[in-house]
Amino acid sequence: MSCNNYYRAKLILESNKKRWLKVNENLTEASGVYILTRKDENGINYFYVGQAKHILTRLAQHLMQYQHIDISLKKHKLYDKVKNPYGWKVEYLLVEEDKLDEVEQQEIKHYLGLGYQTRNKTLGSQGKGKVGINDDQTTKGYRDGLKQGYKNCLKDIREYFDKYFDFHYKGDYEKKNGDIKEIYIRKANEIRDLLWGEEEK
Repeated sequence: MSCNNYYRAKLILESNKKRWLKVNENLTEASGVYILTRKDENGINYFYVGQAKHILTRLAQHLMQYQHIDISLKKHKLYDKVKNPYGWKVEYLLVEEDKLDEVEQQEIKHYLGLGYQTRNKTLGSQGKGKVGINDDQTTKGYRDGLKQGYKNCLKDIREYFDKYFDFHYKGDYEKKNGDIKEIYIRKANEIRDLLWGEEEK
């Protein structure tokens, strides 16, 4: 990482810490277990429990990453009583490092018992005893998101062409008007291959 990128990342991290402190001004850099909760527009409760040696820094990192809970934080944003009442809130428990796994697992089970929908992929722990909750769903990373975004973009363009253009592909064209016609054919084929090519693979 270059110096510029390093300092830029540090600035973003510090900015994200300030964002979390607006949600809970008592957040600390001590070790502990943090609990994220939100209630949606339909009254459904969600939660995520995590552990950290430095709580505030870990929370700030969530806003810079692309795992399951990170994506939800970006989508629903942080809680604000007036501007965003359906955003994520945060509470925490101060826990010694050697007890983090145990307390994290206890809190996940506690919120599951309350009927909350979980955003955790496992029942907690960084080592022994780590058990999956949503094993059928593969965690998606940054590159997966880019790939899905590309597919979504092509889908939108296809629908646009189908709705507003009479765009049909023909394997053979009569050569008319010399090079201009050939360029048109080549470009039309390129567009066609871009938009519909993947469906034929």
